[in-house]
Amino acid sequence: MTESTLTTLEEGIERYKAGESLESLLEVFKGLSEREPKNATVWACLAWLYLLLDKPKTALKAAQKSVKLESKSPQGRVNLALAMMDAGETGVRPHIEVASQIMALDNQIRQDVQENIRDGLERKPDWKNLKRIKTWLIGEES
Repeated sequence: MTESTLTTLEEGIERYKAGESLESLLEVFKGLSEREPKNATVWACLAWLYLLLDKPKTALKAAQKSVKLESKSPQGRVNLALAMMDAGETGVRPHIEVASQIMALDNQIRQDVQENIRDGLERKPDWKNLKRIKTWLIGEES
């Protein structure tokens, strides 16, 4: 077994927060997606990594799986909308609306999404589509 197949989701997230390279984390989360194919959070994380690595088409597939598994996940919806925008797809608005509605109901979820958006803009400061989503969901200009 490789290291990636032994890592848990929580360990993968901690490694991401610790600043491990996105390429090595991609392998970790690919392994997790093979071990836990019905875990929406794993697919959301995988989509996020693909987005950060400028692979929007692959991110789109992962984000679609995430939302299919957990349709009420605002982060999954944000990732899907972002992947769609980065890949030049249309139909983003319904995903932003669902994310916004869920964020309005739960302050912790709202804070988590805001933190993820901040993280994305720290890692990719010129990410225009994430700045647009930030404006739509949070109302702040970047």
